[in-house]
Formats: sequence, structure tokens, C-alpha cells
Amino acid sequence: MEINSITDAPVSENDRIKLIDALRGIALLGILLMNIPGFSMPNYSSEVYKNDPSNINFWVSNVIGVLFEGKMRAMFSMIFGAGVLLFIGKKVKNGLSTHGLFYRRMFWLLLFGLIHAHLVLWIGDILYLYAVCGMIVYLFRNVNPKYLVLAIPLVAIVDFGLGTYFYQGIREKRLDYVEAKKAQDENKTLTAEQSKALVTWREVEKSMIPNREDAKENTKKMKSDYSTVASYLRPMAFDGQTKYLFFGIWDSIALMLLGFALYKWGFLTGNWSNDNYRKVMLLGYGIGLPLVIYSSYHYFVTYSTLEANLKRMETVSIDWVNLIYPFQRILLVMAHTATIILLYKSKIIQGVFRRLEAVGQMAFTNYIMHSIICTLFFFGYGLNYYGVFEFYQIYYLAFAIWILQLILSPIWLRHFYFGPLEWVWRSLTYWKLQPFKRV
Repeated sequence: MEINSITDAPVSENDRIKLIDALRGIALLGILLMNIPGFSMPNYSSEVYKNDPSNINFWVSNVIGVLFEGKMRAMFSMIFGAGVLLFIGKKVKNGLSTHGLFYRRMFWLLLFGLIHAHLVLWIGDILYLYAVCGMIVYLFRNVNPKYLVLAIPLVAIVDFGLGTYFYQGIREKRLDYVEAKKAQDENKTLTAEQSKALVTWREVEKSMIPNREDAKENTKKMKSDYSTVASYLRPMAFDGQTKYLFFGIWDSIALMLLGFALYKWGFLTGNWSNDNYRKVMLLGYGIGLPLVIYSSYHYFVTYSTLEANLKRMETVSIDWVNLIYPFQRILLVMAHTATIILLYKSKIIQGVFRRLEAVGQMAFTNYIMHSIICTLFFFGYGLNYYGVFEFYQIYYLAFAIWILQLILSPIWLRHFYFGPLEWVWRSLTYWKLQPFKRV
């Protein structure tokens, strides 16, 4: 059965852009590199190797940080933006209204994000965030691309400003705490403000910056039963989806708008000349790599331990090096994307790209599969390997998941039109059961 109806069905297989599927697949697998430490490593576990070049973990951490940190999620956000236009494109051409359909689609994605964060227990969930951002960027779908790309520098500045404002709020609490703690250590009678400062900083430790004893206790919680793990993680997930959401949406919105522009310009569909892709690649790596290497060196030297981090907070009100991050990230993700497109167009490793296309076509299912496998492998109610492995060793599991999904995704799609979660999402979006098994 072919899926052809433009009124009540998703994009047909013939209308899929395979290059975008491949980019989505690469971004998804790359995101796992950044997520897996969150599943497996206790607070401050990186301190033992952070400034030790003789340790293999130092180099694994730095290479992944330089090449992939933030870049894979940036690529995924760009592709999500392109996906918004792909979803509505053919319907709009045929004079159909997409508003209700699209917002229903985002509503279900938001609900899946809540389930992912609060039942599967992955606090790094992006489905909820993407649903909220998707509802916003949809309003800009008809804006000229040259204006859309302005979102990147504008949002970078806004994001830096909001981040600095948030940081300074925490810093003020820290300074008040230091003053109150000094008075307490000198056996002075504390004022009401000083007593409040001690309580306030304790709340910061519980929710964001655990002290050494908290860190040990957090590890014990992660190695416990489901209800204990859930009681620890759910409040953090809730805070991220509510009171801190305003601080976290701008980056994703800007990248989705960039995805709009790059799709409209033909960059993400491989329509540029090879020379132009090479120019993007050379410019991105030529400027982006020196920037990220410098900032990486700065952070590893400056924030080597919890104590060094807190000391710097007490003395530095604005860390201007943070401004480097959004720009090196965009330069490198553009270079990565151009490099992948050149490889794709060269047809050198077609077999690998066919598998990546399948992974990308099943991105929703594969993304949730990452969380299910990792939580059951690392958390206490599963195999309880949380805090057991060295940093480099956790990537053995990441690569095993890669291999598993690169093998299973094409096999699944030979028998079914969609991944299982993709099918559920589409059926809920169109409020009609979609064809599933191939005949």
C-alpha cells in the first residue's frame, strides 16, 4: 500500500529527501556521544582526568567536546526546522490549511517529551523543548531566508545576556553565602539576611550545584530502585521544562530558523555546487576549530574542580569567553554538514549512507531506544553500572548502540513504512491509523 493522500497522510516515501534523512541519522547518533555521560557518570567524575594529558579519558573528552559537543544537537535542530517545512510544504501547495494539523503534531510531541523525561527518566529530553520551539518557529515559516539567518547572531547575543543574567543571580547568592558562612565560622550572631543566605545557597546545591556530600548521595540514589531514581530526577526535569524553559528555548529556535533558511536555499538538499560546499567547509573549520580549541583550553584550565568553579564565580562577574561558544558551534556544524553532503554526493560510501538514512527515518524510535537501553544498563533498577566505568569505556556501549541501529533500522523499514513510534505519532497527528506493515 502506498501512502499518497495529501489530506490525511504523512509525506510519501517518494517525496522523502534521503539526504535529510541521512543528516538526521548522523545527528541522532552523534547526540548519543554527548548524552551517554549523563546516563552513566556521577557528579564531578571528570575532575580526575580533566587536566591530565597522560590519561586517555582526557583526550576522549576533549576530542568529543571539540568536534561534537553542541554540534550534533545543532545539526538535529536545523534538520528539525527543515522538517517543519517538509511537513507543511506539499499541503500548502495544494491549498490546504496546516495550522491545526501542525499544532496537533507538536502537542503530541510535547506529551511524548513529558513521558520520556518523567517515565523513562531521561532529564536531557529534547522532545518537549522541540515541541515548544516548533510551535514558535512555525509562525516564521514564510519569512525570507536572509532575515531568518539573522536569528543566529541576535539569539547568540540574547542567549549570552540571559545566561549572564542567570549566572549573576546564582553568583549573588554565592557571595551572600560566603559572607554569611564567614560570619558563622567566626561565631558571630547571624542577621536574618545571613541566615536566609545559608538556606538559599543550600537550595542551589540541592537543585544545581551539589556539594561533595551531595554528589556522593546522588550517586547512591542513581544506583537505587526506580522510585528513588525517579524522585531524584523528576524535579530536575520539571524545573527544566518550566522555570528554566525561558532560558533554554532561544538556542533551539535560532537553529530551527537557520534550518528553514538552509532548506529554502537548497543547502540541506545538496543543491549547492561542490565548490560552495568546500568553501563552507574550509571557512567553518578554519575559523571554528581555533576558536573551540581555545575555549576548550580555557574551560579545562579554569573550571578544573568544583572548588575552582566556585572560586571563579566569586571573583568573575562575566565570563566573556562564553561568547565564543555560539559562533564556533555554528561554524563547525556548518562545516560538518558541508563535509557530510560532499561525501553523500560523492557516492563513495553509499551503503553506509543507506543505513544512516534508515536511522534518520526512524529517529524518534531510535532516540527513545537510546534512553531505554542506557537507563536499563546504567541505572540502579537495571544493570546498575552507574559510576562503574571510566569515561572512555562508556563509549563502547554508545558504539554498540550505533551498530545495532545501523543494522536493525534498514531491516525494520523493509517490512514497515515507519518506525513504531513514528507510526503512533503520525496516527495521532492525522487522527487516523496510518498504513504500517508493507504488503
